Amino acid sequence: MASSFPYVVRAAFDDMIESFEDRLAYAAMATKIDLGDAQEQVYSRDKVWIPQPMIGSSYDGFDQTSNFDGLTQMWVPAQVGFHKSSPKSFSAKAMRNKMAIDMYAGEVGTKLASDVNKAVRNRVALEGSIFTKRTVAPTGSADLFLSMAQMTEIGVPSENRVAMVGVRNSIGMLSNVSDRGTMGDLSVSAYKDGKLSTRIAGFDVGIDDQPIRLAPAAGGATTVNGANQYWEPAATTVQTDGTENNRDNRYSNLVVTAAAIASVKAGDAFTIAGVNSVHLISKQDTGQLQTFRVISVNTGTNTIQIAPALISNGGNTIGGREYQNVSATPANGAALTWLNTTLAEISPFFVRSAVGLLPGTFEVEPEDGWEVMQATTPKLGLRIICTKQGAINDLSTKMRWDIDFGTVLTQPQFAGAMMFNQA
Repeated sequence: MASSFPYVVRAAFDDMIESFEDRLAYAAMATKIDLGDAQEQVYSRDKVWIPQPMIGSSYDGFDQTSNFDGLTQMWVPAQVGFHKSSPKSFSAKAMRNKMAIDMYAGEVGTKLASDVNKAVRNRVALEGSIFTKRTVAPTGSADLFLSMAQMTEIGVPSENRVAMVGVRNSIGMLSNVSDRGTMGDLSVSAYKDGKLSTRIAGFDVGIDDQPIRLAPAAGGATTVNGANQYWEPAATTVQTDGTENNRDNRYSNLVVTAAAIASVKAGDAFTIAGVNSVHLISKQDTGQLQTFRVISVNTGTNTIQIAPALISNGGNTIGGREYQNVSATPANGAALTWLNTTLAEISPFFVRSAVGLLPGTFEVEPEDGWEVMQATTPKLGLRIICTKQGAINDLSTKMRWDIDFGTVLTQPQFAGAMMFNQA
């Protein structure tokens, strides 16, 4: 530690590092993804490909002569993409106010932790493809049981499921739980402390103090524009020079009618007429329309990128058979039905292993003319650097606190969002 830092700043920095991970409500539920040392991160440009959950296949009978197909291993790109900084300038007079410096340095950790939480929250809330539309206000555990059913019927692993309920949405659930006197300590905690930190419907449930509010979809009467729009999964793509590159199979493109595409936005949820979800292992039709999320919009080509990729096995390939996730290829002219119809909070749910957090690195050397304090959090490996530099022209002092990281959702169908009061 640089001894020239004021003692109050050094002490606040140490306290911030010690308590930082306790403030990571979302990030603490993610899986740490190691990019290697700093030199390896330079070579990889802060990007790594990680394996996506694999799905097996089986066939009837003893004679399997025609069924010995190849292995299709899917990969997902994960990259450091966020750098957050909290800079402040202190005059020579302000540097006397040790109490204010101490208070601000201590609160920097709260803000940076909030930034990390927000990045993870946005990833699961806006990209998770399972969408639970509730036309009523939150009622209690029944809401979560519906999300549980949507996950279970498509074969999502039941272990390590998490649900984060917006603080106002939690009121109905808290009331429901607290009214159940037979539930012992859980009922008492809900009634006295307003806590939902428990398991409900197979989810570890927590309260989200900063839920995203998603505006209603404004895509209007949108339809599929073109037949045979399905995605064929493959482990790699072959370049013109014959080399192979990994391929991201989480998303696919869907060409739609042009009328209102400019009003479609990332996070919008929809279904397609005639396209049901299937169990990811058995491929049995669930009888329920598959829900999709908009990832991005290209107005020039009337195309929306969607999650999950629309895999109907229309091409009868190995990857199509093993990773099929819908019952049919959408027909030309099939109607899209928008699901988020009213401005409301999003309550995301997900499987922990599907959410990744990537600690990033950057170098700030004292020899370059500034003074540096840095530390790495013990569990998630997030590195926080505090840098200080003085200016002789006005005797001011500048300080900044920085963090570098990335997030990834490896399987959109292992995450989703619930919204209430939707028309």
